[in-house]
Amino acid sequence: MTTPHAPDHDRLLASSIEVITAHQQPSGAYPACPDYEVYRYCWFRDGSFIAEAASRAGAAESADAFHLWCAKVVTDRAGRIESLVAAIRAGERPAETDYLGTRFDYDGSDTGDVGWWDFQLDGYGTWLWALTTHLDRHGRDAGPYREAIRLTVDYLAATWSTPCYDWWEESKEQVHGATLGAIRGGLDAVDRAGLGDRTVCTGTVAAIDALVGERGVHEGHLTKWLGGGAVDAGLLACLTPFGTVPAASPVAAATLAAVERDIVRPGGGVHRYLGDVFYGGGQWPVLAGFLGWHYARTGRTADARRELDWIASCATAEGLLPEQAPGAGLLAPEHLARWEARWGPNATPLLWSHAMYLILADELGVTQ
Repeated sequence: MTTPHAPDHDRLLASSIEVITAHQQPSGAYPACPDYEVYRYCWFRDGSFIAEAASRAGAAESADAFHLWCAKVVTDRAGRIESLVAAIRAGERPAETDYLGTRFDYDGSDTGDVGWWDFQLDGYGTWLWALTTHLDRHGRDAGPYREAIRLTVDYLAATWSTPCYDWWEESKEQVHGATLGAIRGGLDAVDRAGLGDRTVCTGTVAAIDALVGERGVHEGHLTKWLGGGAVDAGLLACLTPFGTVPAASPVAAATLAAVERDIVRPGGGVHRYLGDVFYGGGQWPVLAGFLGWHYARTGRTADARRELDWIASCATAEGLLPEQAPGAGLLAPEHLARWEARWGPNATPLLWSHAMYLILADELGVTQ
């Protein structure tokens, strides 16, 4: 269990980039958590934000290696993607196993049947966003990625409205707001960079906007899933960095207000959603990073710094950040022991937590 303490930013800045680069695999893949039983895989979503942190923090070659790994994962499945897209366009309904996985072994192979669902779409949109952002930041040549970008754009354009698991591997029967935001963000980024079929990208973005406007807004705010009324912390990414709605829009303001009301802790920290029981429903450094990122982008610097300090306060004595900081404020404390008995203490170090800390520190100009 992690108990928050006074933040040591100098130490955590150094340890965070070390954790990311030291655990990156020779293939370029980033493990979600190298010491946690079911996180010894690479997710496109987690990895893309980890690469964004590396890209910002002086480890551009680490980000290069990850993006090349992703491109190979995609191009190695070119035939599968093209067959799936053709089937959907012909009006067929593919089986869940026909879609691309959400996580992969470090060598880029499918994980196989590990008794854990594996169908999410958000990671592919997140990767397109992270890749184009990295290429622009460092003036990299897009040539090695063009075929993978084409395939990913086609895949998302065909599948974006398909119900699938959300960021948390839950509720596969729904179409999730955070998933749509990630897909939209990736396609829009590719379009702006001139790296994809403009008609496909703009047409899909317009279709997502129309559906979100029709079924993805409740009482003025974005929703956890279409037709629902609840919020989820993943919606913070729809505000920043994906820009599903303009940051200054009434929908963005209402979404932030609903998240702050329901799942943000006054002293720092963010829960995933009301009703969460995973490890007792604690507060996630990852999500505090997204909240702080949006605060920083919208001029709420003091609030952003509060989240940065809170994340740093969650680090272990060794400078490692966990997936959750369950020391206080659990939504469902009666469920904590069950998860600890099943898989042990919550995942530490979580590379995505370190990544979001580095991203927020960079936004705020906090350096060693």
